[in-house]
Amino acid sequence: MVRRQFLTTSSLGAYMASSAAAQLASPNETIQRAREAGLKILQPSQRDLERGLELHRNSLVFESYGFMPRAAIDGDAVKREIEAGASEAEVQDLLEDHGMTRYVTNAAEREEYLNAWRAAGVTCIFQNAGEEGSAVDRLIKRLGRYTYVTHFLREHVSQAVQPDDVLAAKKAGRHCVCMTGNGVPIKQDWTSVPGELGYIRVFFQLGVRMMHLTYNRRNMLGDGCGEAANGGISDFGRAAIAEMNRQGVIVDVAHSGWRTSLEAAKASTKPMVASHTTCAGLHEHIRSKPDEVIRAICDTGGLIGICCISGFLGRTGDIASMMDHIDYAVKKFGADHVAIGTDVAYSSRNAAAESAKLPKRGRQRVRWEALWPPGSYGSNATRAQVESLAWTNWPLFTVGMVQRGYSDSDIQKILGGNVLRVCRANFDGVKI
Repeated sequence: MVRRQFLTTSSLGAYMASSAAAQLASPNETIQRAREAGLKILQPSQRDLERGLELHRNSLVFESYGFMPRAAIDGDAVKREIEAGASEAEVQDLLEDHGMTRYVTNAAEREEYLNAWRAAGVTCIFQNAGEEGSAVDRLIKRLGRYTYVTHFLREHVSQAVQPDDVLAAKKAGRHCVCMTGNGVPIKQDWTSVPGELGYIRVFFQLGVRMMHLTYNRRNMLGDGCGEAANGGISDFGRAAIAEMNRQGVIVDVAHSGWRTSLEAAKASTKPMVASHTTCAGLHEHIRSKPDEVIRAICDTGGLIGICCISGFLGRTGDIASMMDHIDYAVKKFGADHVAIGTDVAYSSRNAAAESAKLPKRGRQRVRWEALWPPGSYGSNATRAQVESLAWTNWPLFTVGMVQRGYSDSDIQKILGGNVLRVCRANFDGVKI
């Protein structure tokens, strides 16, 4: 069945023929397919659809954790490096570099990149700009790549180094990113505690405004969510939190264990976050947070960001499940403490064709960030259910909240106002 026939004969036809839904239409079939998947699940009234799209368009949308759209690799270039004998580490580095930066130099990838930004209607992303771990060289690579993007595409996407930069980008109709790292940078010389934590200031100077205490596994600061021991934070972790508070860096426990998260909330003197998580009260998962932990985070003045990872959401693992988690958090803890941190990215439509050019490679070691406990990652959701959670479906997230009966002011808090408030609370008064 051709697309036009589908739209005419399906229940979506009325939506897609309307003036409001025309705003959602895209010549990009990947974005359009995700739109249709989300609309089919939500089934909003015409009134809710129109109100949601208008509200989304007029609101500051500040994602509590996510990724800029990803570019396709240059398959021929990577293939040449593999055939020339590049090591596995070199190949991985090249793949990351292409995916994170190629839209700077390639016109087709830049079009994909900018179209995805426009479709999402997002002003600012708390951008994952650090590889998982605490080693300085690992953390700085992605930060360097995304800084490079904001240098050379600054007329479209800039780096937000202070809260007012986000508002300025919205006013100018541009996009921006606020950098976050998936770890606290430490020297690992172990000569003194202040010496180990000195790089927090350096990374703040480089633009990082939020840091994970831990990733899934245990480190010197505390236990990650994948550790069965659930051992909490260390004395060194408490010192790191104090230094992050002092330097204006938001403490993030999204990947931390439940006890680590709870103890971090009790230790922090500034609002802190679980930037991309779900509610264990709805679906228990290592990446969810139980009510006690969420309450402690809220008591700091902080927030939780609800993610778009199907397997973490439970139930149907789709946009409706995501709305359920937002609804649960709002009703239990208040709209002042909820945000959206999708943890997903749009990938270029050219990605599959370019990746198919690569020669078959042998078995590789499991990368550190993939050390999930058995059964904790993955989803039984259908393709359409997963697609309904696409990053470019941000406008439908707003429509979904309209359907749930939230006020405009509460929706605007969840869309970005709460993230901006937490940024200000950590940044204001810090010695620059």
